[in-house]
Amino acid sequence: MLKRLFDIIAAFVGLLLLSPAILIVAWQVRRKLGSPVFFRQTRPGLNGKPFEMVKFRTMLDAHDENGNPLPDSERMTPFGRFLRSSSLDELPELWNVLKGDMSLVGPRPLAMAYLPLYSAEQARRHDVKPGVTGWAQINGRNSIPWKKKFEMDVWYVDNQSLMLDIKILLLTVKKVLARSDVQEGGQDQVESFNGKN
Repeated sequence: MLKRLFDIIAAFVGLLLLSPAILIVAWQVRRKLGSPVFFRQTRPGLNGKPFEMVKFRTMLDAHDENGNPLPDSERMTPFGRFLRSSSLDELPELWNVLKGDMSLVGPRPLAMAYLPLYSAEQARRHDVKPGVTGWAQINGRNSIPWKKKFEMDVWYVDNQSLMLDIKILLLTVKKVLARSDVQEGGQDQVESFNGKN
C-alpha cells in the first residue's frame, strides 16, 4: 500500500515537473520520426497479466519494396539513439505507473513472447509489478548478461522495500545523467536466456 501511494505521488509530481520536456520530446519525435509519436506494446505485468506499455517512438517506420519493415539498425536514427541513451523515451511510462500497470521500481517488462522461456526461478520476476527502472538497471543496465539481470530481478522481489526503491531511483538519475552502461542495440530485447547472452 505504501509503495503504491509513493508511486502515485512521485509519478504525478514527475509528470507535472517533466511536462515541458515531455512536450518537447513529443514534438521532436513527430518532426524527426513522424507519427505515431508513441510506441505501444503489450507487455507482461504483475503475475504475467498483459498490459499496454507506452514509450516514445525511437525508430523510423521504414519498409522495403515488399512492404516488410527494415531491420532495426536501418530504422534507428541518431535522434532515436539519443532518446534511448538518455532514457527520455521512457518518460510516458509514468502514465503506466499512475494507471497501476507499473511501479516506478521493479523488473523491466519484456515482450510477452519470452514468458514461456523463463525458468521457474526467473519467472518470479513477475511476482511484483514491472518498473520504469530496477535493481538490474543500476547494476549494469544493458551491459550485463540477461541471466545476471534475471538474478537481480528475483533478488529485488525478495528484498523490496520503500527505502530500496528510493535508493534505486536516486542511483537511476545518476546513471541516466552519466549515460553509463548503455550498449548499442534494441532496448528490452532478449537475444538468449540462461547465460548464453
